[in-house]
Amino acid sequence: MAELRLEELSASNIVAANTLTLKPGQEQFVAPVSHSIAEAYVNPTTAWPRVVLDGDEVVGFIMGNFDPDAEQEEFRSCIWRINVDAGAQGQGVGRFAVHALADEARNRGFERVTVIWESGDAGPEAFFLRVGFQPIGETQYGETIGAIAL
Repeated sequence: MAELRLEELSASNIVAANTLTLKPGQEQFVAPVSHSIAEAYVNPTTAWPRVVLDGDEVVGFIMGNFDPDAEQEEFRSCIWRINVDAGAQGQGVGRFAVHALADEARNRGFERVTVIWESGDAGPEAFFLRVGFQPIGETQYGETIGAIAL
């Protein structure tokens, strides 16, 4: 991989972000990027949508939320979505994206980042644990709430 970098979601990269592919079975654990785009449009002041580029190729997408006044603490500084193209998984793209979002959270004065995931064989739990998230609770639907201290 060339040097990874983040770029704000824009008209020039939105189509590539929307066409990221996942490995079989992963689609049940993450909503399509198009859902994130709609959420970012509805919440433009708190949403933080970014693509991960390897050279000029979009290889990942991450969207965070930064809202210090959010009613639920787990949504104040969190990862809403992360998608890494199937062909780029296992190459550090997801780790890079999480660290970049954590840096942004730190720069905004947050002390932790949270993420919510659903358990399952092709789910993201092992990834989130590898990058340092620790389970801190559960949602009312049985999903795991994880946090990483900054």
